[in-house]
Amino acid sequence: MKDDSTPRILVGVDGSGSSIVALQGATKIASAMNAHIRAVIAWEYPAMFYPVSDWSPEDDAKSALDAVLRQVFGTQSPTNVDAEVRRGHASKVLIDESKNADLLVVGSRGHGGFAGLLLGSVSAACAQHSHCPVLITHRDDASSITSEPSAMQRTD
Repeated sequence: MKDDSTPRILVGVDGSGSSIVALQGATKIASAMNAHIRAVIAWEYPAMFYPVSDWSPEDDAKSALDAVLRQVFGTQSPTNVDAEVRRGHASKVLIDESKNADLLVVGSRGHGGFAGLLLGSVSAACAQHSHCPVLITHRDDASSITSEPSAMQRTD
């Protein structure tokens, strides 16, 4: 566990290429600052949800988080990185988590919304309401690291 003097970097992850870039950027900053990284993914049930016995949005979120961690760190995450799956809307979860962070790093565009926008709703909300400074990373090709849409991804 880190002590209170260790800088804390919070990273929003959703499985998108943009969130991979955010975690990569946070890793560079953490190295320079000797900081601790907390990667967080949020999940919630879709608005029109009908229970399906073998589907779990929480498990999908955990799989997406694990995939991003493997993409950035390989099979072994550094000791200064921890990860958590939280239930709730992504912007609300990240804003809440930002109370205990020195920096929040998010990608400019995640899953969902309109691909042509420069800033997504989650990154915009975090920039406006975070309890710490926010770094919004940008990537032209924010493609997903998974080939199949999951509950975490909007396909419209």
